Amino acid sequence: MQADNTARPDHPELDLTGFPVKAPEYFNFAYDVIDYWAKKDRNKQCMIWTNQFGDERRFTFFEMSRLANQAANLLIKQGIRRGDRVFVMVPRLPEWWIFSLAMIRIGAVQCPSPSLLTPEDCKYRITAGNFKAVLSDMSNTGKFDEIYDDCPTLQARILVDGEKTNWISYREEVQSGTLSREELHPMFRAKTKATDPMIIMFTSGTSSHPKMVLHSHDLALGHRVTALWHGSTSNDVQLTISDTGWAKNLWGNYFGQWCAGACLLIYDIRGKFHPEELLPLMEKYEVTRFCAPPTIYRMLVLSDLSKFNLSQLVSCTAAGEPLHTETVRMWKAGTGITIREAYGQTETCCIIGNFPGVEPVLGSMGKPSPGWHVELHDENGDPVPVGEDGRIAIKITPECRPVGLIREYLDDEAANKDAFVGDFYYTGDKARLDENGNYWFVGRSDDIIKSSGYRIGPLEVEEVIMKHPAVVEVAVIGVSDPMRGTRVKAYIILKEGVTGDEALIRDIQDFAKNHTAPYKYPREIEFVRALPKTVSGKVKRDLLRRHSELGEDVFANLK
Repeated sequence: MQADNTARPDHPELDLTGFPVKAPEYFNFAYDVIDYWAKKDRNKQCMIWTNQFGDERRFTFFEMSRLANQAANLLIKQGIRRGDRVFVMVPRLPEWWIFSLAMIRIGAVQCPSPSLLTPEDCKYRITAGNFKAVLSDMSNTGKFDEIYDDCPTLQARILVDGEKTNWISYREEVQSGTLSREELHPMFRAKTKATDPMIIMFTSGTSSHPKMVLHSHDLALGHRVTALWHGSTSNDVQLTISDTGWAKNLWGNYFGQWCAGACLLIYDIRGKFHPEELLPLMEKYEVTRFCAPPTIYRMLVLSDLSKFNLSQLVSCTAAGEPLHTETVRMWKAGTGITIREAYGQTETCCIIGNFPGVEPVLGSMGKPSPGWHVELHDENGDPVPVGEDGRIAIKITPECRPVGLIREYLDDEAANKDAFVGDFYYTGDKARLDENGNYWFVGRSDDIIKSSGYRIGPLEVEEVIMKHPAVVEVAVIGVSDPMRGTRVKAYIILKEGVTGDEALIRDIQDFAKNHTAPYKYPREIEFVRALPKTVSGKVKRDLLRRHSELGEDVFANLK
């Protein structure tokens, strides 16, 4: 049945106690947060894990702390020490969190990686990052066996869920009884500064090799502001849909939520995603906070939401790509809850958001997070007037450096030079500020379409086309045009059973003309079965441009 949220306002008053976030000189998430909750209440639940077969495991903060000690002892036994880098490819298994905390305990640097990476992808990353060990599950070991001899820095392969030749089995080591769950020996307990390296994340990389983003231990504290956007509290069950290899997992399934003491619901999805599985899951576990990419919401609103009891649900959020307002409208019609958007990157925490307690401005990213000073600049680094598009710039001075901002791009002087200019970090995205202080996403700096003197953000066109009854998903790019310089082209996925023909093309074009400025309508439309995306779900517009301009077949292997 439809949730009645009229009497349950989403966090009626936003509690800003402790904000902006300040990082102490020394900080370690495993000791200062996980062990804090473990000692405060040894029975406090921190995770419910389940999979598509109905298997279930539950953990308290106390158990998570003890298991992390055990995993840390295994890493130590294999020669992993403070500062050593570990490449991690483990799906949504509890062991991902257990070993992540173990690495934080000993001061090792971890690199979460999506399971969709190919052996060649892994070889590039391991070589570029000089990783000493790899942590994997059985389903991914073959990738590393294939490239192991080509990765001279690798000294250990650790398997979290089985036994295999040439791999150190966590399961066997635990069963041997030689790994203590007690507190680590003082010589291995890492007293980490908040500025010490903790995590390396590779950017999704749409047109070149991905960059290595280095985050320090204060990233965990910085995500308190992300949890503020979610509305996470110690009384919540939070479900965030994210692969463990995405930065989104750190946003919604880890640091901020456990800082707040929330319980995570981890749904271990393997293979093809079936959106109809999520709604019964949310009903069964009485989820209170839900966060998912816009793509997931677009799938879910096609279901009859009124069939499910989502009465415990109080907050829904989305990030990763812009969310079309039509999806927001349909979700609210079915659940009574307005999806709140936010903006951030692999390099940051939540920079801008529609925070609880304030009516969301549909289509807007919201307002700057506490502690994040945001400006919009032109190409010369000067602030642009209200209402004009500008590059998103984050102020970073010794007195004004937001907690959780990237420390640097590792071994990439050019990337650092482009991003860090003067007292600002430039995100590479463009936005517009309205008279009420709300920020509106325009697009990547290199995605802006300039046609006949007009500047067109692809999102503006996508917003309109998404409202057409025949459309499921759309991606808009600019392609060369002899008269206009650039023309708008739309790649469209249609609803099942709808035929894409010339009549439908004209209908969609007329629809766009009637719902937005005429110069924005797509002069070219191509119907496709799928869109090329990064492992984090973002459309690879550069591949679409190569398809249009060079005729490259970028759809051959898409499903």
